[in-house]
Amino acid sequence: MEPNRFSRRSVLALGAGVIVATATPLQAASGAQAEALVGKLVDDINDVIASGMSEAQMIARFEQIFIRYADVPTIARYALGRDSRAASAAQMKRFTNEFTAYLARKYGKQFRKFIGGKIEMQGSRAVKSYFEVATMAKLKGEAPFEVQFLVTDRSGELLFFNMFIEGINMLLAERSEIGALLDRNGGNIDAMIKDLAKIA
Repeated sequence: MEPNRFSRRSVLALGAGVIVATATPLQAASGAQAEALVGKLVDDINDVIASGMSEAQMIARFEQIFIRYADVPTIARYALGRDSRAASAAQMKRFTNEFTAYLARKYGKQFRKFIGGKIEMQGSRAVKSYFEVATMAKLKGEAPFEVQFLVTDRSGELLFFNMFIEGINMLLAERSEIGALLDRNGGNIDAMIKDLAKIA
């Protein structure tokens, strides 16, 4: 799959992988609360899209949005996979910081393509221990496509821990990317983190 590129063909490459949800039941969270969270997230994304900011400014803002609305530690640990168990606390902190910046660059560039378009809320449904909140991305000159956010309060705060863009599972895609980067660095976590920081 070409880096930083979403397409319907990518769905076949990723297969039908599904994120394994925790066994912890939802606590006080409701579908309405999950929709409210994603609604605020979508509003913030739409504001950035319509802001006229430079790409660098937009990416910096998307990093702030990601930190605000995403369960960053869970996403980072999943992306690192079993190597997260061998990583020290300091390595996990460095990786989480660089991984967050990397995601902001990667997905910020994708959302920048939405300029002139918008993302609209579609609704939510409960799925075991999380909520699936659907939105619709409407871009000029392209057919609308769905962007789904998976939301849970298992961290103690209602946050999204995965998203699907045109059916592409962000967590599985990033786990594959980080795994390939680790392989290229012979399993050396510190070297992988340095390379991750260089990815534009």
